[in-house]
Amino acid sequence: MRLPVLFLLPFVIAHVSQAAEQLATAPVQYREVAEVYSVEGIVEATQQSTVSAQISGRIKEILFDVGDAVKKGQVILRIDERETSQTLAGSQAQVLQAQAAMQNAKANYERARQLFAQKFISQSALDKAQADYKMAAAQAAASEAGAGQSALARGYATVTAPYGGVVSARLVELGEMVTVGKPLMTGFDPAQLRVIVDIPQYKLAEIGTHPQASVEFSSLNRRVKAASVTVQPAADTRTHSTQARVYLPANEAGVYPGMFVHVHFTVGKKTGKLLIPSSAVVRRSEVVAVYVVDDKGVVKLRQVRLGKATGEGEIEVLAGLNPGEKVALEPVKAGMFGKKQN
Repeated sequence: MRLPVLFLLPFVIAHVSQAAEQLATAPVQYREVAEVYSVEGIVEATQQSTVSAQISGRIKEILFDVGDAVKKGQVILRIDERETSQTLAGSQAQVLQAQAAMQNAKANYERARQLFAQKFISQSALDKAQADYKMAAAQAAASEAGAGQSALARGYATVTAPYGGVVSARLVELGEMVTVGKPLMTGFDPAQLRVIVDIPQYKLAEIGTHPQASVEFSSLNRRVKAASVTVQPAADTRTHSTQARVYLPANEAGVYPGMFVHVHFTVGKKTGKLLIPSSAVVRRSEVVAVYVVDDKGVVKLRQVRLGKATGEGEIEVLAGLNPGEKVALEPVKAGMFGKKQN
């Protein structure tokens, strides 16, 4: 026997209301929030450097390019070492020649000492033999130092990463001739980033000596708490502002040098703001709304006007909601209940 639709309607409504009661909700209430001073800033790497050539030669191998991750000690490029190898070979030959000359001078000095003891030569002849030996020994030492320098220069043909990071610029091409001091690659450590901002002098007292701040990445739709803040003990004579360095948490994903951000410094507390969780907000084209759940479990979409986000997962409500009302924390799920009721 098929039941009439009017007979089933109360059961359907009761089922929907019961399901709506299972929605996670949050109350609309006034709360104390931090009062902030916002300033624009630019992200930079705490550790960034450019590797330059320490010998002259032709680039024969490039192992990394822009955007590649490099570990500390990895070879990033190689310079043709044939010229330095020839220089090293010449230096080593000079060392052998100088050592042979020193051995000969030493032998002459030893013979001169014996002859002088037997009074066959004069004191001046002995002194000359001794001076020749010392000169030969000094020349041998200088040749060894030159050979060591040549060996060190040959090692510069293999360019390695001074620390782990990401390549941000490649400044040479394969086969290009480079000289000493020529920049080769630029890299930075993405695990250590900071934001540089300028603070007006009149705001320094409010920010305090131990500032607390959060960094807002509008392009990433993210806001993170700063790991630490350092205010420089000097002011710019032209702008009368003081630079502050806002350090980000380590390994912050998606952040890189040059990004434009907003830094929010906590300067006090403010009461009387009507807040709701940011996750409850529904944005459809130009419409901003929330799903309101009443005491009977009925879900309704209501348009609201919002203020600024607090940075703690909440946002201010300027119009559209009253204190004590409940909003659904899962808009997609709440929307399904709203459609069933409609």
